[in-house]
Amino acid sequence: MSKTVKDLALLALAVIVSTNLVWLPHFLVLPNFWGLYFSHGFSTIYKNFDGLEYIVIAKSFYDPAILASLPIGLPANYFASHFPGYSIAIAAFAPMLGYLKSMLFVSLISTILSVWMFYLLIRDFKLSSYPLFLSALFLVLPARWLIVHSVGSSEPLFIFLVLSTVYLFLKFEHTKKYYLLILSALAGAGAQLTRPPGILLAASLGLYILWQGYKKRSISYVLSFFPLLLIPLTLFGIFYLYNQTYGDFWAYFHSGDNIHLTFPPFQVFNKSQFWVGDIWLEDLIYIFILGFLGGVLLLKQKLYLLAFIVLTYLTASTVIAHRDISRYILPITPFLLIAFEKVLTSKEFKIILPIILLAVYLYSQNFILQNVAPVPNLHLFN
Repeated sequence: MSKTVKDLALLALAVIVSTNLVWLPHFLVLPNFWGLYFSHGFSTIYKNFDGLEYIVIAKSFYDPAILASLPIGLPANYFASHFPGYSIAIAAFAPMLGYLKSMLFVSLISTILSVWMFYLLIRDFKLSSYPLFLSALFLVLPARWLIVHSVGSSEPLFIFLVLSTVYLFLKFEHTKKYYLLILSALAGAGAQLTRPPGILLAASLGLYILWQGYKKRSISYVLSFFPLLLIPLTLFGIFYLYNQTYGDFWAYFHSGDNIHLTFPPFQVFNKSQFWVGDIWLEDLIYIFILGFLGGVLLLKQKLYLLAFIVLTYLTASTVIAHRDISRYILPITPFLLIAFEKVLTSKEFKIILPIILLAVYLYSQNFILQNVAPVPNLHLFN
């Protein structure tokens, strides 16, 4: 068995073990663990936002008549803010597992695939001397990632597709094999099908290609990447679907308070914004510091594509007025781990890691226990 196969097997096992450790106190319905109470059992995992909403889409595929028949207490156009990729995957496995288990199964498999793709990206492009350790670290850092890949959420599938897009794009740049660019475009289209920020991936790639084309003084170089237009075309296709189902091409922008874009930038530091409502926001300053610093470090390391993606996402994040910025920047966190690779693989960091792991675990459980949808009957979603 090759080292790569062994490493991938170990990473898959690490995903399964870490996920089950998050699930364990819910399975056991522990009355008190470190001052946290798990009296509602595993239903807490099923009910965590936003998984059940994707099940609703999997069952209805945005049909307003079906949505109206479901006791969800939300207007039909609310679901236009949730793109269909994750729901399609849930529906694919639902005949075998039921919708609730399929929801978690897709998250679990997507997490394994994300970690594998991250490992291959590091190994194949020699971005670290410790691809296995850095990939294992990616399971728990950032802490918000441990939460979303342990419940029903679209981020694991989205991050796998983003990493696949980047990996295949870089492979194409190194080998000039055109089919790799086509595969990269397909992965990017899948990312766009899964989450709205997929368009930022297209913007990042576009800016990088234009920059390279400017340096080469070559229009033909820029035009050779036309397959990547599949990403914005996928966004157009989703809006066309909304036009067919809702009768509103722009339904995404009319989906209520799900659009958090504001101007001027940094309205997240305005307590009166609907999804902020807080003054204890110093942690967001550190997120922006580490994010922008990571982007600059990637430029210094000449990892220009990764830097373009990080800086594009972060610049867009400055106009998001939502307390949960850490979730919105999850797609760039694998690249930030690469940016800070020397610190994260140092002996000093490994010394403090056990302390941090306990903090991450308790933070995750505390968040999961509180982030529960008010759903009285889970059977309606299976």
